[in-house]
Amino acid sequence: MDLEIIHRDDSIVVVNKPAGLLAVPGRGPDKQDCVVARVRTLFPAMIRQPAVHRLDMQTSGLMVLALDEHARTTLGRHFQTRQVVKLYEAVVSGRIAGKSGIIRLPFRLDPDHRPYQIYDPINGRESVTLWKRISDHALGTRIEFIPLTGRTHQLRVHSAHPLGLGAPIVGDALYGSGRDGERMLLHAASLSFNHPRDGRIIEFHCRPPF
Repeated sequence: MDLEIIHRDDSIVVVNKPAGLLAVPGRGPDKQDCVVARVRTLFPAMIRQPAVHRLDMQTSGLMVLALDEHARTTLGRHFQTRQVVKLYEAVVSGRIAGKSGIIRLPFRLDPDHRPYQIYDPINGRESVTLWKRISDHALGTRIEFIPLTGRTHQLRVHSAHPLGLGAPIVGDALYGSGRDGERMLLHAASLSFNHPRDGRIIEFHCRPPF
């Protein structure tokens, strides 16, 4: 099913989502193939709404799903209260001179151009990301991102905006020069959280395919 299962126990399933696959179902019959649908085929007894977070369609990497209501409620609260540590790797266009930093940008949805997000220092919601330069890449610069907030398209906006890195993620058709359907070089590489059943800290890693 082109869906790698990283971990499974009685409460959760962790998968490596491929780029180009929806995380949850969309509107219309052509948008029903997604991570949730494929995991449900493997684990038909799982709850109806198992997703506690999402990845953009063109983003690959680690995604956790709940098998029961207790896990969904607990993990949902952990994501909302920022107790989950997420680490992403990306390749951004151009050469980034700095070594590391923090990006703070208030932005919001542009209702006339959904799902595009725009910088708005007055009405935007705060978003915060830590970043670190990893290495040069043939297509630009490899960057490590740790988002401290969870806004829609946060890493894509923080990469592309002049008040961020000023360098769109390679393959990003919305905020950069990528083409529709092109592979965007953004990958959820690490995920750490408290297990919803016993509270122990568990951590998963998945190397980017680029």
